[in-house]
Amino acid sequence: MKKVVKFGGSSLASAEQFKKVGSIIKADESRVYVVPSAPGKRFPEDTKVTDMLLHLNETAAKGEDLSEEIAAIKARYDEIITGLELKDFSLDEDFAIIKKTLEAEADVDYAASRGEYLNGKIMAAYLGIQFIDSADVIFFNAEGNLNDYKTDKILSEMLSKYEKAVIPGFYGMGKNGKVKTFSRGGSDVTGSIVARACKADVYENWTDVSGFLVADPRIVDNPKVIKYITYRELRELSYMGASVLHEDAIFPVRRAGIPINIRNTNIPEDEGTWIVESTCQKQDYVVTGIAGKKDFCTIFITKAMMNAEIGFGRKVLQAFEENDISFEHMPSGIDTMTIVVHADEFIHKEQSVVSAIHRLAEPDSVEIESGLALVAVVGRGMKSASGTASKLFTALAAKGINIRMIDQGSSELNIIIGVKNSDFETAIKAIYDTFVVSK
Repeated sequence: MKKVVKFGGSSLASAEQFKKVGSIIKADESRVYVVPSAPGKRFPEDTKVTDMLLHLNETAAKGEDLSEEIAAIKARYDEIITGLELKDFSLDEDFAIIKKTLEAEADVDYAASRGEYLNGKIMAAYLGIQFIDSADVIFFNAEGNLNDYKTDKILSEMLSKYEKAVIPGFYGMGKNGKVKTFSRGGSDVTGSIVARACKADVYENWTDVSGFLVADPRIVDNPKVIKYITYRELRELSYMGASVLHEDAIFPVRRAGIPINIRNTNIPEDEGTWIVESTCQKQDYVVTGIAGKKDFCTIFITKAMMNAEIGFGRKVLQAFEENDISFEHMPSGIDTMTIVVHADEFIHKEQSVVSAIHRLAEPDSVEIESGLALVAVVGRGMKSASGTASKLFTALAAKGINIRMIDQGSSELNIIIGVKNSDFETAIKAIYDTFVVSK
């Protein structure tokens, strides 16, 4: 058995949290490769180290003195080092290099990556295992995307040399020879890449929640934990805003058939959530998860005999492409088509889009509405359960919620409904109560 373990920023925010992590790693000999994030918040009003580093880079770009900010960031790490009693360990030289590098040239990716880099060095010293700089083993191509082949080859070779190691999350080496980062939360992706490279049996992702929840705890009180969720279900929920795991972290392990286990650093005895390719494990509920987002616009297009006009849909979508706007959903009828887009992308270009639709597709009318929220009800069990849609619509009707859009995927894995922004929270609570509480 071989496990890769990734720990989030809240799990490594202080010496006390580091000790919890150390105990978790030492409790299971199969936890051999560790991927740390940068220190997160120690308390609600605290600042994440990555945010401190990004501000440091802004100061460097202005050509201002870095000494005070460097000292504040170093104090965060020194507090951890002292708390762990690492008497012969110091980051003095590393901070001198960071200061000199940023004074020579501000570099946002380099600055942001140092949080994980420094935490990785502390973790390796604390555990007494090998430190591997991610810039030596993870590579990006000229377009800024992960170079899968080169990364997997070199990382696999490096890991084969060490039984145990720490590999910092979030960054690698760009094609230009400079440090390049993933998007925020990218340490999840690093963990997935490491798991694939070492052919791990399990990728454990440790955070501050006991797994993936059926609904947003800011909307539903104490929502249930999802025990098993498939990669496809997770993609649907992540796309609609459910964010326990960086969505790009799925792909490397999915191709390798490696399951992800979301665990809670503060309650390590909880089994958490298993993210798997497929499973015969019985679901507790027909619905696996409920998620959603606010602030969409709908563009309602009508044209008589639209269904008989070859290329009509392409012409409409071309209007959005010309304005660099991606669409979210496209439900249609015989003489109608609705395009759903993010309001913040569309609102400043709306008249340009409408003009392009008229020019390209010659519709009878184009109507725009805003203030739409989308709610996704996702579950592999929906395919074999009769009456799911009926229960969903009945639950919303009972709360006086008017459904403004319905879109069901061809896989029957999800149903997406559109409601007014003001009905968003009520809709999620009503769906949760119907499929989970009243089960």
